[in-house]
Amino acid sequence: MTDTDLHPWKNTPGGPEGRGAAPPSVVRADGLNLTFQTNDGPVHALKEVDLSVAKGEFVSFIGPSGCGKTTFLRCVAGLETPTGGTLTVNDMSPDEARRARAYGYVFQAAGLYPWRTIGGNIRLPLEIMGFPAAEKKRRVAETLKLVDLDGFEKKFPWQLSGGMQQRASIARALSFDADLLLMDEPFGALDEIVRDRLNEELLALWDRTGKTMLFVTHSIPEAVYLSTKIVVMSPRPGRISDVIDSPLPRERPLDIRDSREFIEIAHRVREGLRAGMDAV
Repeated sequence: MTDTDLHPWKNTPGGPEGRGAAPPSVVRADGLNLTFQTNDGPVHALKEVDLSVAKGEFVSFIGPSGCGKTTFLRCVAGLETPTGGTLTVNDMSPDEARRARAYGYVFQAAGLYPWRTIGGNIRLPLEIMGFPAAEKKRRVAETLKLVDLDGFEKKFPWQLSGGMQQRASIARALSFDADLLLMDEPFGALDEIVRDRLNEELLALWDRTGKTMLFVTHSIPEAVYLSTKIVVMSPRPGRISDVIDSPLPRERPLDIRDSREFIEIAHRVREGLRAGMDAV
């Protein structure tokens, strides 16, 4: 996994096709529905969700608990089966995409095995996929460097801070070089200063690798800071109430949060969340 492998394009919104071309959809949902049957009756987790995510986009999902953010991610990952509509991942069904290892998944908890070193945790999916020994070693080294954990390969999870553990979790998801990264509130349990730093690092990583990112968060500033597109969701039933294409530049220092454009986007997100709750 050379620098070219990891960084097939850079500073080009929308992917290698460039600014003038319409990039293909990595994730596409049309009329997506998911209803759970419970003892108290049906629960509409997702209702008539329409969404297209282009290659290289950073898309954040924000909304109150129970609005279907994580459920949508789980549908993309093939971990939940929709009850209506269509959903494709790289023109495959979610089950096909899962078998093709088309995505990496990062959870809110780092989920590192305590008896494995950091290198061993990152190597685990490569072992499962049957990569040759030399390739496993190279990929572990490359991804450790990518998330700024070079030199920590032989440490155990308990020897790292919470932020460093999450970076190791991201490295594990990147190790087999899937084009799509699904992230379910990965920084939600971290303090604000660490979270700011990891947000900066994640943007830099996204810029270097050209991955398509789907990111779940409860934080309005985080969603606005990270995203090229913000999906605002409302609960009962889980549905999309607004989709905001961000006009912010690709390179974003933290102090961009004080800019007028940033504040206006955050206001629109907040109003969308309020409107969704008022409609319940």
